[in-house]
Amino acid sequence: MTDLIQTIVLYAIPVVFAITLHEAAHGYVARMFGDPTAAQAGRITLNPVRHIDPVGTILVPLGILLMSRILGGPALLFGWAKPVPVDWGRLHRPKRDMLWVAAAGPAANLFMAILWAIGLRLMFESGTRSGFWFDMGLIGIQINLVLMALNLLPIPPLDGGRIVFSLLPSRMAWQYSRIEPYGLIIVVVLLVSGVLWTLLEPVMALGRAVVGWFL
Repeated sequence: MTDLIQTIVLYAIPVVFAITLHEAAHGYVARMFGDPTAAQAGRITLNPVRHIDPVGTILVPLGILLMSRILGGPALLFGWAKPVPVDWGRLHRPKRDMLWVAAAGPAANLFMAILWAIGLRLMFESGTRSGFWFDMGLIGIQINLVLMALNLLPIPPLDGGRIVFSLLPSRMAWQYSRIEPYGLIIVVVLLVSGVLWTLLEPVMALGRAVVGWFL
């Protein structure tokens, strides 16, 4: 039980910071490109309470973490936060600007992974190779790289789907967007089937290479 509680604590802080910065970044970039919706809703903030979804941020990740530990496998996490409201029609050039708003979330996670890596580098240089904060730094890097890779999947409504929509010619983009109601179902099927992690690995490998420059 003690090990389980420690695992939950180790994961909780990196997860909260990862989702908070991710969602705040979407709102901040949307405001830069003309949409103040998130700002008016108070969502451009590092206060995690404004971004937490009770089910997606707490219950689902906790349940998956508990089950993975009970079954004796590696600690796994999967979840989501409350999406930052974006009124695409209020952007200066909606279809073009959508790319930058969508990319801001994964970019924020890469930035956060780099910050955790810098923290680990400082611990390395001070002679620290283990311990609570060292373990949290490793988890922080992993959590942010997973969240970055997951959101870059080209499946709407994930950020990768928004990016693909922005890049496609208008007619193809609108046809592509018709799969959005089924997007999360597709992600869940990929997760249950085990295919999801195979799809995420190339992006995570690239992320690890970038983070490695700071270690």
